[in-house]
Amino acid sequence: MNKVVSNADEAIKDIPDGATLMLGGFGLCGIPENCISALVKKGTKHLTCISNNAGVDDFGIGLMLKQKQVNKMISSYVGENAEFERQLLSGELEVELIPQGTLATRCMAAGYGMPAIYTPAGVGTEVAEGKEVRNFNGKDYLLEYAFDADYAIVKAWKGDTMGNLIFKDTARNFNPLMAMAGKITIAEVEELVEPGELDANEIHTPGIYVHRIFKGTNYEKRIEQRTVRKRI
Repeated sequence: MNKVVSNADEAIKDIPDGATLMLGGFGLCGIPENCISALVKKGTKHLTCISNNAGVDDFGIGLMLKQKQVNKMISSYVGENAEFERQLLSGELEVELIPQGTLATRCMAAGYGMPAIYTPAGVGTEVAEGKEVRNFNGKDYLLEYAFDADYAIVKAWKGDTMGNLIFKDTARNFNPLMAMAGKITIAEVEELVEPGELDANEIHTPGIYVHRIFKGTNYEKRIEQRTVRKRI
């Protein structure tokens, strides 16, 4: 199977309105910048987005929020986006906030083919409202269902034409988990090589999980909170 596509526009062209998307990244690190830009240009709407974060006002998922393309956000951290806050408080955007470990594990469960997990995170809080609680060895756990995403969109440092991926540093947090979990996984990479050029011992996501791959361009790699030392 030829997994290589020419660019982000081709990679996301069949994503329909109303789709559920997983978008990799941690903060602004390792987000699929090219695919997000392509979705903004295409104008795909009524999306449910599963992501660690909601981007910032002028970057990442924040660009889709600004264009009113997202109906629901499922995230663990959303504190850097004023437009997100405005839409949440006005009732324009449905939001499901999830403990970060639970978010990661629900991604992992989907990738492993597990329908659900039990977790102690959220027991006794608003997170537990309406959910099944089960006691194991004297401790309560919440039943949480694996995510059901139509597409997973990830960004890797290197990949080969078979879809094998290597992630770099912080970008490795959510991208590998999400890459396993989508019905269709799209990967954009900084460097695309031929099979055999990657060290098999360094591959984080095997190509069997990846359906489309392309070499991205013009990465900004924004810093979410830039902190510098004062000049002396």
